[in-house]
Parts: sequence; C-alpha cells; structure tokens
Amino acid sequence: GYALDSGPAQRTREAEGGILRLLDAPPAALADYVGLVRQLDLAPAGGGGDSDPGLRHYPGSPELIRALMRPDDRMACCELHDDDAADLRHRFARDPMVAVHHRDAWEALRALLPPRQKRALILIDPPFEATDEFTRLADGLAAGWQRFRTGVFAAWYPIKHRAPVRAFHTAIAQSGIRDVVAAELLLREPLDPSRLNGCGLLVINPPYRFETEATTILDALLDRLGGGEAGAAATMTRLCDE
Repeated sequence: GYALDSGPAQRTREAEGGILRLLDAPPAALADYVGLVRQLDLAPAGGGGDSDPGLRHYPGSPELIRALMRPDDRMACCELHDDDAADLRHRFARDPMVAVHHRDAWEALRALLPPRQKRALILIDPPFEATDEFTRLADGLAAGWQRFRTGVFAAWYPIKHRAPVRAFHTAIAQSGIRDVVAAELLLREPLDPSRLNGCGLLVINPPYRFETEATTILDALLDRLGGGEAGAAATMTRLCDE
C-alpha cells in the first residue's frame, strides 16, 4: 500500500492526477473500485491540510485482490526486491490464504504454473526498469500460457511512445497465444518517450463480457483523468481471436 499523506506520495503528488480525481461521486463504472479503495483505507481521514483527500492509504494490487477473494481462493505473491518482499510477508504473515515468494516472478511463472486449481488469474505488473522489459513480458506470457492455457493472464505495461508497444503486440500476435485483447488509456499522444503518456492492460482469455465492461470503465477513467490534451483516448483492441 501507499501512504498518500507522507513520503514519496507527498513529494510527487501523483495521486492528485489519479485516485483523488475519482473519489467524488464516482460514475457507476468506477463505483465498486472506489468503494473498495475506501474500505481498505487503513488510517482515519481528516487533518491532512488543504489538499486533504479524505484518503490516507492507497491499496496495492495484493490488498485489492485479497479483499475480493472467496473462502476457497488462494493467492501467491512473487516479489524480487528485498524490502517489498519483506513488506508483503509482514502484511500477510498470519493469512493462510496468501503465500509470499521472495523470488524472480519471471522464473516463478514456470515454477508455479499450472496451479492445482483449474482456474486462476495471473497478474503480471513488471517494474519496467530494464530496457528489454517488453521482450521479457512477451516471453513470460508465452511461457506461462504454454503451461496453463486456460488461465486468465493480465499484464500491465506503460505507453511512452508507440514503437515498443507495437513491437510487443506483434510479438504476442506471432506467439501462437489465442484470445488476447489490449485495453489502453492514453492521456495524450504518445510522442515523448521521456513521459508516461498512458498505459495498457493485455489480457489473455478475458472473462465473459470483459471487453464490454472494461470499455465502459476506460471511458469513465478517461473522462475523469484526461486533461483534454490532443491524442487522449481509451481503446479496446483484439490482438488474437479465440
């Protein structure tokens, strides 16, 4: 999770252009998400100064997923960085439904798949700190899909400029993976590679009605987060048929 009233969040103030724009009377497409974020706020609101959002803690994806799990569900969290792995272990120390692995998640894709359960969501959220991250993501998805073809894979990626994203999409289309869509949100035309101009979520085996529901969510996000810059857009693209 992320403290919004101290540390890096106060220095960058990124939340002001993100989650804080969604809190006030969220549209129906975002209401469940915003409600869950508020539910997981671990500290009381109030007293935060002029920009007090009424939100002190923004949950990371492990917290969001854990809150949605059913009694028979299980989660495995893989983290390579020492401090983050320690934080995860502290957070889920007494939770029998969660296992934390201090290991390279690219290696874990092969080691942990297929799971004992017949169905699973595999969320891949790379740091994109290395120049070959798109290549590693395409290779990791191909390897994971080969081991678990019925799994739902969701992979986040940044959009700074178009060339790396086009190459990534081409690699996926040529990999033999079936049933793939890409949901993208652009805040501006992706022309400046030094800026995060948008992001995407590539989904393999998207659930029933995902394309319709996700398009509605993307449109709502664009309406709230978009600043009216040229090239801002929300798109849903099918890369591979079933």
